Amino acid sequence: MKLSIFTVATPELSPEELVRVASEAGIDGIEWRYKEAPENASEQKPSFWGNNLCTLLPSGGEEMADQFHEAAAAHGLSSISVTPYLTAGDLEATEDVLRKAKRVGAQFIRLGVPGYDRSRPFGELFALARQYLKDAEGLCRQYGIKGLVETHHQTIAPSASAAYRLVEGLDPSFIGVLYDPGNMVHEGFENYRMGMEILGPYLAHVHVKNAAFATDGTAEDGSVKWKSEWSGVKEGVVPWKQVIADLKAVGYDGYLGVEDFSGQFPETQQMLKHFVQYMRELLQAEA
Repeated sequence: MKLSIFTVATPELSPEELVRVASEAGIDGIEWRYKEAPENASEQKPSFWGNNLCTLLPSGGEEMADQFHEAAAAHGLSSISVTPYLTAGDLEATEDVLRKAKRVGAQFIRLGVPGYDRSRPFGELFALARQYLKDAEGLCRQYGIKGLVETHHQTIAPSASAAYRLVEGLDPSFIGVLYDPGNMVHEGFENYRMGMEILGPYLAHVHVKNAAFATDGTAEDGSVKWKSEWSGVKEGVVPWKQVIADLKAVGYDGYLGVEDFSGQFPETQQMLKHFVQYMRELLQAEA
């Protein structure tokens, strides 16, 4: 397995700074965050979802896409993904991302999945998502890039089995699943190996982060309330040693992409060094 970094987790670095640091740490691939900057972003401190200096902007056009591609290539790194925040059903925006991904030389993009907040019935959202993914499959085939559904809390695909229902029957050469055990701490937990076996050929990429539970006061009836929050990769609920063993057992040989939101390390360089060392230990232990 190879190691990658999703630039949502590296907000204080420019693309050129990020690829240098990533290369020195032993990272193999880059997942470029793709989103327009919020208003007055330049006046804000760098942050994951706000003023992120390592984000490929839709308004940046082909020139910015070429800049990101060249930055990675200059250090021998692969631009493996352009990762946007698409809305299920928006094929125009999906094709825009595919064009940029083709320009960058990426093999993946992330597709949109409807959120679930009790305001619309699941069946309606599922039908919307299935039609979108069928349409997106044709676009992905046209551009030669695989579109991924991410296991993500507060969506209709919080678990591997839920994601599989969305992609079932589609061509795994062009539609796959981004498996994220850290997200599944918040919602969607199921046995890791079972989930990987369910996904089968749709298991296309893995994100590495962690989360843990903490008490959150008491309810009106006096019972303890709990919340989930991001933690360091080693400190959370996800047993990464077991997850790596399960990935090897099902024959996964793709990327492990760090997406650490813990704030455990003040600098990206420290976070990447910690991640690479830990993953190498686990991979060697399961060799």
